[in-house]
Amino acid sequence: MEDIKNYILNNKGRFIDELFGLIKIPSISAKAENKEDMHKAALYLKSAFLNAGVDKAEVMPSKGNPVVYAEKTINSKLPTILVYGHYDVMPVEPLDLWKSPPFEPEIRDEKIYARGADDDKGQLFMHVKALEFMVKTGKLPCNVKFMIEGEEEVGSPSLEQFCKDNKGLLKADIILVSDTGMIAKDIPSITTGLRGLAYWEVEVTGPARDLHSGIFGGAVANPINVLSKMIANILDENGKITIPGFYDDVLEASKEERALLSKSPFNEDEFKKSVGVAELAGEKGYTTMERTGIRPTFDVCGIWGGYTGEGAKTVLPSKASAKISCRLVPNQNHEKIAELFAKYFESVAPKTVKVNVKSLHGGQGYVCPIDTIAYKAAEKAYIETFGKQPVPYRSGGSIPIISTFENVLGIKSVLMGFGLESDAIHSPNENYPLYNFYKGIETIPYFYKYYSEAFKA
Repeated sequence: MEDIKNYILNNKGRFIDELFGLIKIPSISAKAENKEDMHKAALYLKSAFLNAGVDKAEVMPSKGNPVVYAEKTINSKLPTILVYGHYDVMPVEPLDLWKSPPFEPEIRDEKIYARGADDDKGQLFMHVKALEFMVKTGKLPCNVKFMIEGEEEVGSPSLEQFCKDNKGLLKADIILVSDTGMIAKDIPSITTGLRGLAYWEVEVTGPARDLHSGIFGGAVANPINVLSKMIANILDENGKITIPGFYDDVLEASKEERALLSKSPFNEDEFKKSVGVAELAGEKGYTTMERTGIRPTFDVCGIWGGYTGEGAKTVLPSKASAKISCRLVPNQNHEKIAELFAKYFESVAPKTVKVNVKSLHGGQGYVCPIDTIAYKAAEKAYIETFGKQPVPYRSGGSIPIISTFENVLGIKSVLMGFGLESDAIHSPNENYPLYNFYKGIETIPYFYKYYSEAFKA
């Protein structure tokens, strides 16, 4: 594996050009207008895998966007690693906050700026290039399969059935995922937990049409006012969620786990500076890392209604809407939480309005044991390339399909992410440091090496 650094050095320009080709495809899964782009991205990845040296690669249909499957078989007696990733990306709005067009990647300050630069095209492409190195230099120590979907950003609604339909094809010993991050550039870390997710769209309707706010204001309830109050009441003064039964199944972290989490390097002042706030907020009685890793949350992801154009329009709107999400912790069932929220939200609505709650998607949380051979192999890989022990930590993010893999395929996952908090995933000016991109390509082959050695032992 000592040749990997030279391989990266000699091919880094080509790696970036090929990654840019993928990033330029606006594969936004949330928008129907980008349906054709999903197929373009899938075909691009198929070609990239074939060029990297796989035995076969194909674009396979699902109920939704296609899944890219590829494989390289060395020997059926060797272990098999299944790599999971996604080629779809989040919407780019608000466009006016981007310093460069989101699908015209640029390198500034040694970072790639574009939608998907980190999440997940940049991290996914590390695996393509790591495979290319191992195949072309004869250093691939095991079999490898790839399953790359196009619906992760909308909750992976088609992938569970795809896994059920292709269980034999996807048979493997471990699933390797790079869709998470590190604590800092110089502090490697392995994600040992992911929060679950429940996501809704709510609509509050008052009058049958928009009304003149002067003639009707004060006599007819304003749906925006009502919705705002209903949302505000879901969090109390201590940052606790007021939905009855919400915390019933929360698996509380032990004192020992909280003590271990407190040892993770964290600078609160730097954190505040990185997100541009003067003070932090959250559930009382928990640290910032606990709030984002081991505690559930409630957030409004978007809210709209009435007139929002230029200038003034005195209108009392007919409707108001919001998109709302909850991050969930292990043992909370997203379907149960979805029902609890809908029941509660409808129950607190005044008779002056009608409420409609639509569940959009959700998924379970996931915890990865740190005593498995896969975790130990990942640990050794980071030590090899970063020269230090990686820190285990629970991520605040969600990858709902990870728990499904375990339930449907019966395979554990190991989460080796190389992104940073400052990469602004899901936000304007998403970016990915070149250092992390190359470091990922360097580290991944060592995971293959150490996992294969431990598996055979």
